[in-house]
Amino acid sequence: MEKSLCEIRDSAARVLERVNAAAERAGHEVVLVAASKLNDPERVRAAFDGGVRHFGENRVQELESKLAADAYAGATAHFIGHLQKNKVKSVVGRVSLIQSADSPELLRLIGKRAGELGIVQDVLLEVNIGREAAKSGVPPEALRELAAEAAEIPGIFVRGLMTIPPAGEEKEKTVQYFEQTRKLFIDIGAKKYDNVSMCILSMGMSADFEEAIACGANMVRVGTAIFGQRYARA
Repeated sequence: MEKSLCEIRDSAARVLERVNAAAERAGHEVVLVAASKLNDPERVRAAFDGGVRHFGENRVQELESKLAADAYAGATAHFIGHLQKNKVKSVVGRVSLIQSADSPELLRLIGKRAGELGIVQDVLLEVNIGREAAKSGVPPEALRELAAEAAEIPGIFVRGLMTIPPAGEEKEKTVQYFEQTRKLFIDIGAKKYDNVSMCILSMGMSADFEEAIACGANMVRVGTAIFGQRYARA
């Protein structure tokens, strides 16, 4: 059954409490990003009423429609899905953070568009930590080269890393993926590349965000635990 607006508000407040409690245990601050895929502006506002101040969109069309409806008023929008190269112009400058940059070509297009707008676009490098063929993201062994290339691209600033571990794994295995990503995060940060500052580690979703925080995540992306099961709308 679909959650009501009141239920979304209350769920958002409860998730925020859990995030803050996990952050206190881990000893660092954590940003909650509500993954609002397939949820309309009214449902986004319900999560806002529950205390959420950051929203992540997977689809450019949804981002555009919610921006037009002023759904993110008082909050910030992130792009967290796979960004197609032909959609870059629709996203750059309209979100505070693009979390899914995974190739030099995409980074150059983002930087070019940012230059046209006279801005610097913050991005995260997406790591395919499980090396899954069906997922986007750069494999771990190619991350250092991508970060070095990103350092030479004007118009962007790399703020950190994002990852999505393989689904359906046991918690112990998922934690191992989180720990591996944390090590990459530390390693890249130690390189002191220009235009690269490892300050955001975005990992953890509804089923595992507390484990991710314990492994060093300071940004988590939570959808189902806030909005409930997603339903396509006409």
